[in-house]
Amino acid sequence: MAMQTSSNLWGQSCLPGKRAPPGVLSSGLQYSVHCVRNCNAKTSHSSVLLSPPSSVDNQGELSSKQTWRASIDFKWIRENKDAVAANIRNRKSAGDVELVVELYEQSVNLSQDIDKLRSERNAVASAMKGKLDLAFREELIEQGKQLKEQVAELEGKLAVLSERLQQEGQRIPNMTHPSVPIGSEDVASLRKEVGSQREFTFPVKDHVELGLALDLFDFEAASEVSGTKFYYLKNEAVLLELALINWTLSQLLLKGFVPLSTPDLVRSTVIEKCGFQPRGQNTQVYSVEGTDLCLAGTAEVPVGGMYMDSILPQASLPLKLVAFSHCFRTEAGAAGAATRGLYRVHQFSKLEMFVITQPEDSDTLHEELISIEEELYCSLGLHYKTLDMSSEDLGAPAYRKFDIEAWMPGLCRYGEISSASNCTDYQSRRLNIRYRPATPAATGTHQSPKSRKAKTTLPPLQFVHTLNATACAVPRMIIAILENNQQEDGSVVIPDVLRPFLGGLELIKQKSR
Repeated sequence: MAMQTSSNLWGQSCLPGKRAPPGVLSSGLQYSVHCVRNCNAKTSHSSVLLSPPSSVDNQGELSSKQTWRASIDFKWIRENKDAVAANIRNRKSAGDVELVVELYEQSVNLSQDIDKLRSERNAVASAMKGKLDLAFREELIEQGKQLKEQVAELEGKLAVLSERLQQEGQRIPNMTHPSVPIGSEDVASLRKEVGSQREFTFPVKDHVELGLALDLFDFEAASEVSGTKFYYLKNEAVLLELALINWTLSQLLLKGFVPLSTPDLVRSTVIEKCGFQPRGQNTQVYSVEGTDLCLAGTAEVPVGGMYMDSILPQASLPLKLVAFSHCFRTEAGAAGAATRGLYRVHQFSKLEMFVITQPEDSDTLHEELISIEEELYCSLGLHYKTLDMSSEDLGAPAYRKFDIEAWMPGLCRYGEISSASNCTDYQSRRLNIRYRPATPAATGTHQSPKSRKAKTTLPPLQFVHTLNATACAVPRMIIAILENNQQEDGSVVIPDVLRPFLGGLELIKQKSR
């Protein structure tokens, strides 16, 4: 399936064209949901039931709240139903294309009925303009009242039906790049491998053993203060974190990225619009009780929200941003050796690249992002492999995703240190981020400008494509550096490129007692 196929999934915008004023975080238009989901329902448009406000979370359960509207092209979904259904199966997604098409057809039929009644009402109104006898006028007045009531009733049903349709449509994932391997994570294809596993002449320690011996971490105190999967960084580990951030940032500034520092708290609607589920049973998102705020799990969310409801000039694209943020994740269901130490934690610092671009450039920029990641990790001397991730490993927004896994000898496995995703227009159609193509040259007749003004046709607004990629996720970078650069005496060699950012420090050694 070609790139433009994915671009057609979400239809034309139904949200306002202007963004919120600076300093105001707008959540877009809000709509109350008044429907109960029933995947097996086979009702016609005339039998839609009204019910209290509700919505469906990512487990398919109903929850009371308001919802928002994405610009979904339901006509395109209907016309490509088989392809959409196959994509849902390949991703093992919860979307129900049959229900979406059924609801869409009901809404189309109901809209046609409303249009017909409006036409009849207009005809009655026109007939009353002439001279009429009193009895006939009274008859027309009564007929007009009945038509008005019928239209109002059907409009109410259509509003409910449209909200249910929108709700179900939001559960359909993005389309998938044709080169993506179909299946589970095990079938991800190897794109590139750099370096080789270091051969050690001494017993290898993992980062936890190394860090405790070098007085770099304190997991025990963090567990008492905050709970499991939290940590204190100490001594050189603090300097290493700052060095990683500053070195990575310096490299990206040279490549034209604009630096940002983002809020830690974001509205739940912004998280939803970016394609994440903030309130589901197995969510990775921390929610603040009694508010609509959540802790951001990645800078992708607040950066995307920063441009919500924006119209960008074509000349400003691509926008290349790199955001420093603290990331918070529940890591629900995570267990086992892979969670040891810093590998899977509830809070960490990260630099995230985020790109907003024209649709025709997103594939090229996706390649650029993964190349930047590979260049960074190569400079650190890491042995890694780049994977083209499989369909079941793609989140709902991703059209294609490349992961980089670095060899971590202490853990005796490759561990993911970054990913780069092309989300095409999935997020922009939900966040309502569009751009104005360059205005074409004025056109007109051969007459002189004095006799006829030249005509200028503004091109229609188009949705941008968004991409995101991890530049530096600090804890896992620390793991890779400690474990790959450990020495027999328990010290750790600092990679050359980081030394200027550590005041020239070359080696982390045990503290003298």
